[in-house]
Amino acid sequence: MNVPNTAPELFTWEFSADPYPAYAWLREHSPVHWTKLPSGVEAWLVTRYDDARQALADGRLSKNPDHHAEEAHGKSRTGIPGERSANLMTHLLNIDPPDHTRLRRLVSTAFTPRRVAQFAPRVQELTDGLIDRFAPQGEADLIHDFAFPLPIYAICDLLGVPHEDQDEFREWAGMMIRHGGGPRGGVARSVKKIRSYLADLIHRKRGDLGDDLISGLIRASDHGEHLTENEAAAMCFVLLFAGFETTINLIGNGVYALLRNPAQRARLQKSIERSETGLLDTGIEELLRYDGAVELATWRFATEPLTIGGQRIATGDPVLVVLAAADRDPARFLEPDTLDLARRDNQHLGYGHGIHYCLGAPLARLEGRTALKTLLHRLPDLRLAADPADLRWRGGLIMRGLRELPVQFTAL
Repeated sequence: MNVPNTAPELFTWEFSADPYPAYAWLREHSPVHWTKLPSGVEAWLVTRYDDARQALADGRLSKNPDHHAEEAHGKSRTGIPGERSANLMTHLLNIDPPDHTRLRRLVSTAFTPRRVAQFAPRVQELTDGLIDRFAPQGEADLIHDFAFPLPIYAICDLLGVPHEDQDEFREWAGMMIRHGGGPRGGVARSVKKIRSYLADLIHRKRGDLGDDLISGLIRASDHGEHLTENEAAAMCFVLLFAGFETTINLIGNGVYALLRNPAQRARLQKSIERSETGLLDTGIEELLRYDGAVELATWRFATEPLTIGGQRIATGDPVLVVLAAADRDPARFLEPDTLDLARRDNQHLGYGHGIHYCLGAPLARLEGRTALKTLLHRLPDLRLAADPADLRWRGGLIMRGLRELPVQFTAL
């Protein structure tokens, strides 16, 4: 890895293709770094593992954007575009205890190990069905044809979105992805459509409750949990927004990393053919560490002066923990720039840390394991069909994922 000699330029298209040399420079020379983001907002970037872990669990760093020192127009440039105007602010990424504790408890039952295990056959069915569509062609864009629709359909099933509405839901989600690196207005329009749909769906569900997550939220509200309609809609929205894009990137980045590391891919493929699970389990964790789905943790704001990594943070300052930098910190991980699917000491921060640890991580891991296992088993000669230098990464601040991943294989 060629680490720059001088302060690197951040958040350019070149940086997006490979941010790791720049993050290595920051860890070494400016581990808690004040910078101006593409949106014009200024924030601290935390890049070392120990500092990142501290910041993620520090109660003095609030998730509530009202603590941002900026005026109202500045506050609107943080978070998910359009969520404020669509009355979708009261979700887990924007609130602190005790409201965070209350809302997380309500939805956590959907992501217990037992509930996720019960969902495994449906994830396998979706995975096989998507591969069936493109397998006869001998080529595919694994993002568009596979990594994108799989988590969308899975989260729709989990929420209780009727099957006849799921393709429209997929189109709205696609608009959010396509506009992710462009004007915030494109995402905001998609957010407004999803908000309107969720409000209508919640209303319809009240007369026809099922075993889905939205029905569960309605039942909780009816039993005295005091869940407002805005809270219910915001909860469903953030599960969609955070859940599907992280899994797209886990699958896309993971397959890409395997294709770029043929020895590791061959080792995993042999393990899968022997029906072993150990290397697949550690491999998913390593792929999350090596080039994870989430590049920066979502926004935090200092509620009082504090110190991180020797740097004084003022009240109201935004803080962004750079998970991708922390998970390549050589002070924590041996040979961090090497992909090692058998890595054992791997307490990565790919899904965060502390009370805001990703609620949907068990489902994302299930989808990632199922996707990789099935792809490598059914398409054993899967190969990249483009020059890596020609691949483009989606713009945006929080997530890290490819726009497309063209592959070829022997047609089935």
